[in-house]
Amino acid sequence: MRFERPDSLRALLLRRLWLPLLLVMALGAVGSFALARHYAEEVHDRWLWDSAMSLQQALPADGPAAGWTPAPALLRMLEWDSVDRIYIDVRDGAGARVFGTAALPAPAAGGHLERRYYDAVVDGRSVRVVQVQLEAGGPSIRVAETRQKRQRLERKLLLSSIPLQAALFLLAGLLVRFGIGAAVRAANQAAHRLSEQGPTGLRGRLDPRDTPRELLPAVDAFNALIDHLAQAQQAQQRFVANAAHQLRTPLAALQVQLESALREAEGPARQDALQRVGQGLARLGHVTHQILMLNRSESSPDDALPMARLDLAALCRQALERHADDAIARGVDLGYDGPDAGVWVDGDPQLLRELVANLVDNALRYGRPAGVVTLSLATAPVVLCVDDDGPGIPEDERPRVVERFYRRAHDGAGCGLGLPIVREIAARHGAGFVLAASPSGGVRALVRFPPAGDAPAPG
Repeated sequence: MRFERPDSLRALLLRRLWLPLLLVMALGAVGSFALARHYAEEVHDRWLWDSAMSLQQALPADGPAAGWTPAPALLRMLEWDSVDRIYIDVRDGAGARVFGTAALPAPAAGGHLERRYYDAVVDGRSVRVVQVQLEAGGPSIRVAETRQKRQRLERKLLLSSIPLQAALFLLAGLLVRFGIGAAVRAANQAAHRLSEQGPTGLRGRLDPRDTPRELLPAVDAFNALIDHLAQAQQAQQRFVANAAHQLRTPLAALQVQLESALREAEGPARQDALQRVGQGLARLGHVTHQILMLNRSESSPDDALPMARLDLAALCRQALERHADDAIARGVDLGYDGPDAGVWVDGDPQLLRELVANLVDNALRYGRPAGVVTLSLATAPVVLCVDDDGPGIPEDERPRVVERFYRRAHDGAGCGLGLPIVREIAARHGAGFVLAASPSGGVRALVRFPPAGDAPAPG
């Protein structure tokens, strides 16, 4: 399927602004033409008014009588026009026509008594008429003019405005193009910064101080993505480094044990060497599992967990069954104190199962041989507790044992990941994890869960 490249932001803005700009300019041109036409009409109407008032001043004091005519000079002055035809209609107070070159229609009723402008048709020609009547019942004078000069002026105004409006439109378009170019320059700079993010690493966040306000959400989202990717990259680097660190020693020991087994002849010595190889493989598998589980528990907080409503009592019983053989082999009395069912929490089934298993495994490994390990569960609030009666951990050393790969001097085969895994899983579920001294002097590991439904939402 062919992919069509989308338009640039500049082209999109220009396309969306040109049509409104053209519409605004067209409306401006129409408005300018209407305004110019209005003032031109006022000029010509004023001439009609002056002509009518000149005739009014020429009327006898007692009003025009039948057969009255204006002075020839005045009449020539009023009627002379090289373009339009002028019509005059003078009537007495009774409305009888006294003098005129044409019978002009009367204006509509109402309006201004002294001066009325209106349009009419005379001899098939459109005319503009003014009627002057200084007092009710007095003589009236009507002067009309054809509209040719007005129409010529309108055409001239229209034709002269077109080049001006076109020039203004082009100028406005150039200014808009320049303004859009300046506005999207920050976006182009941000895109350039994005293109500088190389395949081998992230070069940093975008500076929001030089970014237009409208682009800040995009810049903030990009910076959040950069932070997320940086955390993921650091976690990946830590995982690789931790895996290399933890697997190097077991692999080297396993190689030595294999070489020793190959050198031995058939007999008890070879069987003993092969047994040590098996133990080494088991330890290697345990370390690998712990590293993978730590990596999953340390995933970014933004990564959603497959949360479900779980019965923590059932998980505890499963952990006891899983470690029963190990407890018997060590001579440890492994017990449970709590409800058989119905202790509900919200969480990731695999991670919570691993949390309980690590606490029990840690107590079995580092507690007293032939000792007692008790897994207890309380409700309201939900608290998971694992006690052993071993040598315990000094109070000043407890913060360090939850650090990755920290091993105490007598830890032996431990890899230093069990308690850090518990801490990370508890944090991902909004639970608190603390180490304390048990009543018998050993270690007490406590995990306090939030009520079901109050745990933080996944992601």
